[in-house]
Amino acid sequence: MRLVYKSLVVLTAPLLLLSCSSKNKNKDHAQSQVTAKPLDTAALLAYNPKNADKKIDAVMQELHRTRGFNGNVLVAKKGKIVYEKAIGWADYLHRDSLKIGSQFELASVTKTMTSTAILMLMERGKLKLDDDVKKFFPDFPYDGVTIRLLLTHRSGMMNYVYFIDDIYRKNHLNQRKGLTNAEAMKMIADNKPTRFNEPNKRFLYNNSNFMVLGSIIEKVSGMSYAQFMQENVFKPASMAHTHVYSKAVYDKIPVDVVGHDRGQWRYSVVQNFLDGPVGDKGIYSTVGDLFLFDRALRAGLLLKPATLDSAYVPRNPMVHGHFSYGYGWRTFTAPGQEVIYHTGWWHGFRHIYLRDMKNDITVVLLTNLANGSLLKLDDLFNTVGMPVVRKSAYNGNGDTSDD
Repeated sequence: MRLVYKSLVVLTAPLLLLSCSSKNKNKDHAQSQVTAKPLDTAALLAYNPKNADKKIDAVMQELHRTRGFNGNVLVAKKGKIVYEKAIGWADYLHRDSLKIGSQFELASVTKTMTSTAILMLMERGKLKLDDDVKKFFPDFPYDGVTIRLLLTHRSGMMNYVYFIDDIYRKNHLNQRKGLTNAEAMKMIADNKPTRFNEPNKRFLYNNSNFMVLGSIIEKVSGMSYAQFMQENVFKPASMAHTHVYSKAVYDKIPVDVVGHDRGQWRYSVVQNFLDGPVGDKGIYSTVGDLFLFDRALRAGLLLKPATLDSAYVPRNPMVHGHFSYGYGWRTFTAPGQEVIYHTGWWHGFRHIYLRDMKNDITVVLLTNLANGSLLKLDDLFNTVGMPVVRKSAYNGNGDTSDD
């Protein structure tokens, strides 16, 4: 009996060790993804229109009246919404009004979340920022393009949007069916389009960088971009009204907000094959969920503070002494001031998403009438109490566009 007992101890000990080791690994993995308490979304999103900041409302109503602003706006200070409003039409043709919960195609604001996902994978040891794209896509036709260069728009790549659009038009391909990231990567590999310049030569903003990053997320995670973002970014940040919608998956994108281009209602935009690739665009969200994304980042729910700090470092030469680009974020820096932001412009949608890090102010403006209204925000910035984030404000020239 004693021998049998000894044998059982000998046999079960490794199993116990293995079990404990497995539990510890699972525990470590859980701890690596959850570093703070979940957001109290009810408290954060609580807002009574009766308590709206009257000065901000006056500015927005004037912007709507004189500059044709049509969209949703949210302003929060120190984690509390002080102004929130839906102004105008969601779909002018059908006279559908915008609602505060309306979902907009985020256009290039998507890049802020793609960079977050890439930095998550880095924290988990799944990739390194100096990994070459060829590590993941051996047929990629350019040498020396790293993840870091993609994040900072220094890869030298051509813009895939124009390159692929030319192929579709010349070959009379079906423009209704969305292109997948994998198909876009194959077209680049097969056609080897001439790049604009050598890697790391200069800053050159274009969508190719983040479409490739979206493709790397899929390759490394073994999930679709949509699934990875849902499980690792949207859900932990309590962004219940945020989704990835690709024309490669959906015949019709399931949202009610229509983009209107050229500043005119008659140019309502129908999604096509270029609404298939994701990573550079393709995320649909609300002003409230973008506020929650800001709070989740500040709370450490998605990335470690040191990683976030590295993302906000200006990694390109300053424009007008204040403006640059980090890892998926535009930056404004001045003595004692730091605003991390991104703009977006795609198929009739035009946006700006700003996070004043010093004063803890969040401003979200999502529009579906692409006009110049977002170039006239000085009064809003001054009323809110944050720096004027407009490049031409610092050199006296006319309006400039980021996207």
